[in-house]
Amino acid sequence: MQPSVEESVNTRTRKSPQQREEEILRATVKLISQRGYNGISLRDVASEVGMTQQGVLHYVGNKAGLAAMVMKEFYDPTSMPGDFLASGLPGSDRDAPHFPAYLRYVVRENAKRRDLVQMFAILQAESIDPNHPAHDYFEHRPAIIWQTLSDYQWKLPPQIGTWENFKPLHRMALEAMDGIQLRWLRSDPIDLYDEWIAFERMLFPSPVWDNYR
Repeated sequence: MQPSVEESVNTRTRKSPQQREEEILRATVKLISQRGYNGISLRDVASEVGMTQQGVLHYVGNKAGLAAMVMKEFYDPTSMPGDFLASGLPGSDRDAPHFPAYLRYVVRENAKRRDLVQMFAILQAESIDPNHPAHDYFEHRPAIIWQTLSDYQWKLPPQIGTWENFKPLHRMALEAMDGIQLRWLRSDPIDLYDEWIAFERMLFPSPVWDNYR
């Protein structure tokens, strides 16, 4: 027996604000990954979650708020260094974690969330436009990531020296990861993890990085 319209409305209204917000964010991720931020509207998001446009506005404020919310609340909180240290994986020793091992962890996690990675790639490209709502986010993101990572005592080879000396290599590793993910998202996909391992050997070569990966 199908529920009545009144019953359906009551079922929806029983959802908590957190559930509503998560529905909106998941719908936004799906739509941006398919059409890009510039190709969607608040009406599209509202239709996807079965709400009114005004109802969506209650949670996000405006369309620009969608881009910030999906990055800060869906994308960024995952694959954090603390998650890696709690994973028990090789190289996750809390007193001396291995940075290449952490990047392998990030790649594994990204391989499980294709829609989010695709959304990230599309927003990153669109945000080259200074007027894009995600422009400042991507402009400052590398510095924020570096600052976050600087709170941990990574075990680096003596040849690298200090953590500050590692900064250029860190930048190249993130840029390589972005490029590999673009290849992975194409119609003829590659194995994300296997491709990263090939790059890892070049970025963190033997013998310098032996026992530090």
